Amino acid sequence: MTETPETTLSFDDLGLDPRVLKVLKDVGYETPSPIQAETIPLLLQGKHVVGLAQTGTGKTAAFALPILSQIDLSATTPQALVLAPTRELALQVSEAFERYAAHIKGIRVLPVYGGQGYGVQLSALRRGVHIVVGTPGRIMDHLEKGTLDLSDLQFVVLDEADEMLNMGFAEDVEQILSGTPEGKQVALFSATMPSQIRRMTKKHAPGAVEITVKSKTTTAANVTQSYIKVSHPQKLDALTRILEVENFDGMIIFVRTKQATEELAERLRARGFSAQAINGDVAQVQRERTIDQLRKGKLDILVATDVAARGLDVKRISHVINHDIPTDTESYVHRIGRTGRAGGSGTAISFITPRESYLLKSIERATRQALSPMQMPSVEDVNANRVAKFTDSITAALEDSQLAMFRELVQNYEQEHDIPAADIAAAIAVLAQDGEPLFLDAMPEPKGSYEGTGDKRSGSSSSSDRGPRRGNSKPMAMYKIAVGRRHNVEPRQIVGALANEGGLSRDDFGRIDIKVQFSLVELPASMSPETLDALKSTRISGVLIDLQPDKMSRGASASGRSAGRSSEGSTWSSAAETKKPHRKGGFDSDTPFKKPRHKS
Repeated sequence: MTETPETTLSFDDLGLDPRVLKVLKDVGYETPSPIQAETIPLLLQGKHVVGLAQTGTGKTAAFALPILSQIDLSATTPQALVLAPTRELALQVSEAFERYAAHIKGIRVLPVYGGQGYGVQLSALRRGVHIVVGTPGRIMDHLEKGTLDLSDLQFVVLDEADEMLNMGFAEDVEQILSGTPEGKQVALFSATMPSQIRRMTKKHAPGAVEITVKSKTTTAANVTQSYIKVSHPQKLDALTRILEVENFDGMIIFVRTKQATEELAERLRARGFSAQAINGDVAQVQRERTIDQLRKGKLDILVATDVAARGLDVKRISHVINHDIPTDTESYVHRIGRTGRAGGSGTAISFITPRESYLLKSIERATRQALSPMQMPSVEDVNANRVAKFTDSITAALEDSQLAMFRELVQNYEQEHDIPAADIAAAIAVLAQDGEPLFLDAMPEPKGSYEGTGDKRSGSSSSSDRGPRRGNSKPMAMYKIAVGRRHNVEPRQIVGALANEGGLSRDDFGRIDIKVQFSLVELPASMSPETLDALKSTRISGVLIDLQPDKMSRGASASGRSAGRSSEGSTWSSAAETKKPHRKGGFDSDTPFKKPRHKS
């Protein structure tokens, strides 16, 4: 086992394809990270590699760059397979491959994951692809259907292998690896090295070189770091509330894409905030002008991508908001480093959607610092702050040199129309609002909101984190699925798979009874035929569940049944024991939910 030293190499020294090097120069990357400096030469030499590295150490490029440098564009069957534990990571890795292959014409990369229709994936596979990035469950589906040919595979990558095994994919991964050619090259990346991964490495990657990267990522002690759990549709509302109640000077809001910078900046301007976008497409002259406006106080908010904010140093920036949490810790550290400059204090707030909890944990592990949970500002907080600003503006206006002239105008109006001065002042205030209401309406929070949830690690919790509400009164029916204890399934896996394939919410699950050969699951009695068809074809741990109404339990309702044991004596497991599934997007169709690590 080798531990990576500090590197002074450049990417030019690693033997990569010139087309790949051109992309790296385009984006300004010059020096490889330690994991990249050690891994890339080994993979180019054809050796198996095991990389022990946290998320955010640059491991995606560590395997993507050498694979792209060796791809045969004339082949039509997949040459590289990357297995990832979640659909989000699969998409991120696929996008990274496409980004690094910008100058390799004709390269075809296909993400394969549950929740996406088979049609898109099948048509791409028929046309021919060079690199497949997928989740184990959907890869297994294609292998069983005979739609994915791995006979010419040259590279296999297991990304976040420990997470993959923790989520119940061990059997699927083992079966996939066993069906690949013996001569393939294996790269395995994991934050930890449990015995199960060691056994898998010994079997499928004999003689692998083990590389360990110790994270040295740290964040400034003078930057207060916190996070808000929020669903994606809530982000704009959460952001505007923060902008109203936080006492900030200058601010950078980070998003992932160029298009998002323009869209979010426009929405903020429509809500009365001074905001501009900067991204890779903004001309250098315009970029410099925008940053100068921020520096001089003529602009308050920048909406930026990581690339556009590189090297940005404005002492006035008091706040950084991660509207889209970065997918690697290095980007996180770079982002929040834009505040707290020159020894001053700063504030960093990150929005975390339900399916991004693993990124929060990765950031905390890598930075060795826990982020504090933060509540979304309430309507009352926003309105109290608006009143305070209104009264402050009156106080400031009393010092204006034009006060005497306007006082005379008001007095004349008061005498001519016999209107009290207080009513006139109120009318002027209405004019100043320009048709906008002073107070924010007390709208109900969106269903499934994560607003105001407690931090599990501190021992507190909220109904948002605890699965279905006990008071659920919707008609429920019992369904039977063809997986049970013999398949090593748990409630979290069942909820995860059905929620994503059927578009179900956490309120749609009743109790789950796992038996030896099968399981019983309470679901809404009025599901559409389309939803039922999608659920019937769902797989859990590679097994087709064949969901059917349970004849023995027909007519049962979860709302009328108390917790306890079934007539057979087996324990009822509530979906409340699982994490909250996200209704749209979310987890992979066959991605089980990870067990909570806290004690209730």
